[in-house]
Amino acid sequence: MTRLGPMRLFWQRGKGADHVGAGMAAAAAATGPGRRLPEPDPSSAAFFDVDNTMMRGASIYYFARGLAARKLFTLRDLAMFAWGQAAFRLRGTENAEHISTAREAALAFVAGQRVSDLEALSEEIYDEVMADRIWHGTRGLALQHLDAGRRVWLVTATPVEVARVIAHRLGLTGALGTVAETRDGVYTGRLVGNLLHGEAKAEAIRALAEREGLDLSRCYAYSDSINDLPMLSSVGHPNAVNPDSDLRAHAKKHGWPIHDFRTGRKVTMVALPAAAGAGALAGGVAAGIALRRHYRG
Repeated sequence: MTRLGPMRLFWQRGKGADHVGAGMAAAAAATGPGRRLPEPDPSSAAFFDVDNTMMRGASIYYFARGLAARKLFTLRDLAMFAWGQAAFRLRGTENAEHISTAREAALAFVAGQRVSDLEALSEEIYDEVMADRIWHGTRGLALQHLDAGRRVWLVTATPVEVARVIAHRLGLTGALGTVAETRDGVYTGRLVGNLLHGEAKAEAIRALAEREGLDLSRCYAYSDSINDLPMLSSVGHPNAVNPDSDLRAHAKKHGWPIHDFRTGRKVTMVALPAAAGAGALAGGVAAGIALRRHYRG
């Protein structure tokens, strides 16, 4: 008699076995002690700012860095942009002239660019230079909301195409960002509305709440900047994350939760300080110049 090895004997005995039954048993075992999906909470959601809240530094700056690595613009361009952002952050103020200048420059550089080009580059650059700059503590807060059945949205002045990539990579619901008008997949050089900054963020949240049936008194918001006070004040559960001094003082005064994931609770400059509003759009200008040089070259 031929002697069968253990594995061969096993496979011979398996011939004609009940594969359907085996599959059903495996499926039942997989759904047993595993993690159960949360019950949806359709009237509640959480909103997270991006720069220095969800991510260390400015997302648009990292996008510009990714373009520089592809030699789409020079290191001198990047250095000039970095200096401008740093100076803006140190001033700590914004005015209508700064925002207007950034808006006009942004409109100039996006005109004629293909949306698909920006989206493809955003995907690549997120994986290369943004992924390891996510604050794990902040992402943990977002995941807690998802586990509770709430939808989680990013809210940022960054172009919505970049913001969507970040949200997708983090497993979040979606993103609200600055929207540039497009026609046939090409930017027209006009914004739809204005920059998503300050009061505009609060308006975006209110519009989304009306569309999605959210009860803002049951919603949560997270930001690092006093410039996002309108957004934070529009929900029932505002939170300060890695807050600037003004927001920290406001949060303490009103009893808002404060989350600080920075080493030693100290404000540090990681690669480049995050810039709010007009400063962030300056990064878009640098990125647009690079895109023009690349796709016209």
